[in-house]
Amino acid sequence: MNYFLKKYLGLFLLIASVLSAPAQAQLHVEISGVGASQIPVAIASFANENIAPQVVSQIIKDDLSRSGYFRVIATSGPLSETDSVNLADWKSQGVDALLVGSVQQTPDGRYDVRYKLYDTAQSKTLSAFAIAATPQYTRVTAHKVADDVYEKLTGIRGVFSTRIAYVTKNGPNYQLEIADADGDGVQIAFRSKEPIISPSWSPDGTKVAYVSFELRKPVIYVQNLMTGGRTLVANFKGNNSAPAWSPDGSKLAVALTKDGLTQVYSVNADGSGVQRLTNTSGIDTEPQYSADGQSIYFTSDRSGGPQIYRMSAAGGEARRVTFNGTYNISPRISPDGQSLAYISRRDGKFQLYVLDLGNNQELRLTDTQNDDSPSFAPNSKYIMYATEVGGRGNLGVVSVDGRTKQRLTTQAGDVRNPTWGPFMK
Repeated sequence: MNYFLKKYLGLFLLIASVLSAPAQAQLHVEISGVGASQIPVAIASFANENIAPQVVSQIIKDDLSRSGYFRVIATSGPLSETDSVNLADWKSQGVDALLVGSVQQTPDGRYDVRYKLYDTAQSKTLSAFAIAATPQYTRVTAHKVADDVYEKLTGIRGVFSTRIAYVTKNGPNYQLEIADADGDGVQIAFRSKEPIISPSWSPDGTKVAYVSFELRKPVIYVQNLMTGGRTLVANFKGNNSAPAWSPDGSKLAVALTKDGLTQVYSVNADGSGVQRLTNTSGIDTEPQYSADGQSIYFTSDRSGGPQIYRMSAAGGEARRVTFNGTYNISPRISPDGQSLAYISRRDGKFQLYVLDLGNNQELRLTDTQNDDSPSFAPNSKYIMYATEVGGRGNLGVVSVDGRTKQRLTTQAGDVRNPTWGPFMK
């Protein structure tokens, strides 16, 4: 098996094994809109895939369709990676790429998924290898195949095998849940009778920081998904909120009221080394490290209304970043450092915007009215956010060009505060 894939699957299995039993309410995905141009790709049924707990080829089709970059073309009958295929015939049918494969059960009970991806125009193989996993992680294997297809055909790393975290509220109960990027495979990381807000993934994908009100006030914890243990990071006088990880995972930027008005601080991931970074007569909150860790973006009302500013990660003078609109909050920086996502209130609507930091061009991405909590996918091409539809909390996903949109809903209560996990290392 490819070393990276083997290492990834091992870490994924370890994390999943210590989370609570699967939740009953899976997220349902609705898709609207497509990319400016779509790659026509044929995905054949994999030979012998009916022996596996899940249909690998269908998961791959769903992943690629959901991305907005591909037009999945129906095929008839299964095709194995060992079958002879006439690529010229497929090209004549308007197919640019063809994916075929098979599923085999190994003596130790795992399922070995083998596949080939063909470029029909150049009549060559773009990718070919195998991934093996235990039965309960057949879906993860399919997502990894979809990631490989996505990357080979677009040049962009796929995010189908990444994870998301979010908070659900059902009656008086709150749950911090972890799921696949498509909303499947839900696991419960933490339960409480009091609110949970602001989850934030660690850069290595093994921990989630969040704010819990279980002590009748906002307190910041870090939950270790591999051991199930928790670390109390900030429980100072007043509010402890808005944790955000530094890119190296050693620190969190947080908003505290320990010395008066809400200001931005840094704290080591174990709760030590608290350092104040802003010192103003206003409110400074919602800090976010830049992709290179050299800067922190944050929300401040120092200009009279909430706007987004940038300062050195060590603190000091801040520079205003947002100028359109009188109310801009919740800054999030894309992993490639090129875009800033935020929530702006205009005409009474709270909507998701993205700002190109290279040319300062702004784009509104949503047409809903009560958006919050934006979070970039680790490949910087999609943004997940929370919104309200019919008075209930839902999650949305939109491509950074605004063309492809998804809505993730559940029948069990509200879903809010999403955060998109990193690539597993």
